This record gives sequence, C-alpha cells and structure tokens, in this order.
Amino acid sequence: MAQASSSSPSFGCTSRSFATNSHDILNTHRHSPKNNWETPFDFTPENYERVAEVLAKFPTNYKQSACIPLLDLAQQQNDGWLSLNAMNRVAEIIEVPPIRVYEVATFYTMFNRSPIGKYHIMVCGTTPCMLCGSRSISSAIKDHLKIDYGQTTSDGLFTLGEMECMGSCVNAPMIAVADYTGGAQSFSYNYYEDLTPADAVKILEDLKGGKKPKVGSQYRDFAMPAGQVQGGKWTAASNKAGLTLAFEASGGKVPGPYCRNLDEPAEGGESKSAPPPPPPPPPPSKEGAKAKA
Repeated sequence: MAQASSSSPSFGCTSRSFATNSHDILNTHRHSPKNNWETPFDFTPENYERVAEVLAKFPTNYKQSACIPLLDLAQQQNDGWLSLNAMNRVAEIIEVPPIRVYEVATFYTMFNRSPIGKYHIMVCGTTPCMLCGSRSISSAIKDHLKIDYGQTTSDGLFTLGEMECMGSCVNAPMIAVADYTGGAQSFSYNYYEDLTPADAVKILEDLKGGKKPKVGSQYRDFAMPAGQVQGGKWTAASNKAGLTLAFEASGGKVPGPYCRNLDEPAEGGESKSAPPPPPPPPPPSKEGAKAKA
C-alpha cells in the first residue's frame, strides 16, 4: 500500500481523538508550488451555469448568502480543496471583500485549505461511535494505508481525517467518504455504517479498484434488525422478551415512504394535514376606535 506523502506533516500525538487533529492540518494554508497567490482558478463554463443557479436562489442584494454553496462547488471542482484564488473568485462573484470568504472557509471543517487525496476518508470519533469501536476502525485504516490523520497517501488517492458526530449514531461505528475523482459533476459524499475493521479495509480496496462499496449499513437495511458491532463483528440483538416488531411483522417492509407530501392523502387514507389557519381579524375602524376612546 502507498506510503504517506512526504509533504504531509506528521502528527505526533496519535492518542488524540477529536476532530481538530486533522482539521488543524487540512484547514491551514501553507504556501507551496501548488498553493500560492499565483495558483490559477476559475469556474468551468459548466459550473458557471451552476453558479447562476445558486445565485438565483437569493435576492440580488444578498449575494453573500451564496458563499457556502459556491465554496462547496469550487472545492468539488478543485479536487477537494480551496486555493487562495478559488476563495478570491467566490468573493468577486458575491461582491464581498476576500477576508469575508476566508472567514467562512476557515470556520467550517468541511472546507479544506490544503490539497487532499481523491478520496477523503473521515472517521467519526465522537462518543457513540467510540463506544462501538471507532478506534479499531481508525487503527485498521491507518495500518492499511500507512498514514495518520491529516496525511495523504503518496499516490494521492486517500486522505484520512477525523470528524465530529455525523448523525448516524444508530448505526455506529461509521465513516464518511467524499469522492472527488470526477470533479463537481460526479461528486459524492456517502456514509458507510455498522463497520468492522475488516469492512473498513474492504471499502478502501473497493474504492482503489474503482468499485462502488455498499452505501449505508453493511449488515442491515434502515436501523433494523437491531444489533451492533461488538468485538469487531456484527452481532444481532437477542429478543429475550419474545416481542414482534412492526418491522418484522410486515416481513421486513417499511410501511410507507421515508417522506411524502403531507398535503396529499396517504395510500388508503385521508390527508392528515392540519386545516389552514383562520384569516386574521380585520383592523378596527376609526369610528370604533373613537368610541372606545
């Protein structure tokens, strides 16, 4: 497996387990031949169409509200990171001083100020994932790729980072993968959940081989059947009470779609949406106001 890039700074304290250990590295500007004031950037004609779509969502006097989506688009086009001139171009488009864009880009951990790999692997290290084995996941990835947090493999394929909670605690432990291999047109950001160390390594090998790993839980659909990763293996929960879950009683079928228009009636039923509120009362007439006075 590829060794860590020599340009990637090593992080001495490997026992730290919170997001800033990689964010401090990836979100800090360091002048280099690939990252300086002369590094060119401009949106492609295709992405300028997307810029126009983003700007159309905001009033013309509130262009600055488009800062985050435009930075995201620039990062997708620029192989996963923001150069100085990428941020400057966004500042020109939304008509604000460059420092306003720098402030946003350096505040959010989703933005990278230094070049990264084609696949940005992010391990959740927050409490629920940690209790379910996230440290064994990160150790397996580090051992397999021969890199630490904040580093990139020498072939430029993988960068490893740690993230705070990504909202998938029910299927802990998990990782997220940002795929920049196809630029903005095919960018994806996927969760891989209910992982064992072996699962994490297999996902890396699938990505390296151009395959599409299974997205979401590796062992179940939705959040059922109940279970968790224990000792590096998936273990289904025992049903000591002999209860039958509605999910199981339906043969493993979800009773309805994840989301629907609540103004439309559900299949076989009537609309559950609340009636419209009554109109506001009319304002008092001048004669009535004088009478009260």
